[in-house]
Amino acid sequence: MPALPAFSAPWRDRAGRLSGLKLSVFLFALAPGLWLAGAYAGDALGAKPITALLHGTGEWAVRFLLLSLAVTPLRRIANFPKLILVRRMLGLTVLAYALIHLALYVVDQNFVLGKVVSEIVTRFYLTIGFVALLGLVVLGVTSTDGMIRRLGKAWPRLHKAVYTIAVLGLVHYFLQAKIDVSDPVFWTGGFLLLMGWRALQRLRWPINPLTLLGLAVAVALVTAGLEAAWYGFASGIPAERVLQANLAFPSMIRPAWRVLALGLILPAVNAARLAWDRSNTRTDPKTRPAQPRSRQAMAAR
Repeated sequence: MPALPAFSAPWRDRAGRLSGLKLSVFLFALAPGLWLAGAYAGDALGAKPITALLHGTGEWAVRFLLLSLAVTPLRRIANFPKLILVRRMLGLTVLAYALIHLALYVVDQNFVLGKVVSEIVTRFYLTIGFVALLGLVVLGVTSTDGMIRRLGKAWPRLHKAVYTIAVLGLVHYFLQAKIDVSDPVFWTGGFLLLMGWRALQRLRWPINPLTLLGLAVAVALVTAGLEAAWYGFASGIPAERVLQANLAFPSMIRPAWRVLALGLILPAVNAARLAWDRSNTRTDPKTRPAQPRSRQAMAAR
């Protein structure tokens, strides 16, 4: 009988050693689900607990999706290459929360599968959410080492679909939120930050604290405009009133200000990393550049 493949715990690295980073991310991935389960068991989710679970799992799926997209920018900005070790785990966490989200929708519809299918087909926001879920399933199935080898050069092209999936997920988030879209606006601003960094990379702009500061300010302004446009089109609230509300800081903290605070983390991390690298260069003889010989030494030679 052939031997079963060895189980690799998610908190271990490829050499089988315990990884503090992977263990921390694994526990963080479990925490929202455990909190929601505990709140449900303790009857702390209000009059419609299944609806609360449905919304909670969907929101965490979006958050973990953006965290997975943040791995590459953060590992380069902070010069922390080990972050790549947790990208697959974060991606599979997104898939897990999204599947639970769908399962809870089936529960919410009293397990009437015909109604579930009908609702997904006829309601646009459910249709795009389901398409995003199908995309996540494809990415999850092809995330194994074996599939990466089989797909070869096609694998990176396939997994670039994650950007489209993120857009679909955010649109789904907006449409189901209906009235108060503060959270979808904030997370969309976070997505724009990540895509803005990728745009800087593609345009070969220098990545330094100044350009990252400019990116944070630009995305915050775009986020304010996005919120104003959404309320203007969806509810008829004049865009000027929404923009004025953004200027009422700090009495009213709109999503654009939160996006700015999030964006400012990038230049701060980058500046700290550059200062750390300079400090190490000065103190480590192996990395210190060679000093020119003095005139006396050259003459003696």
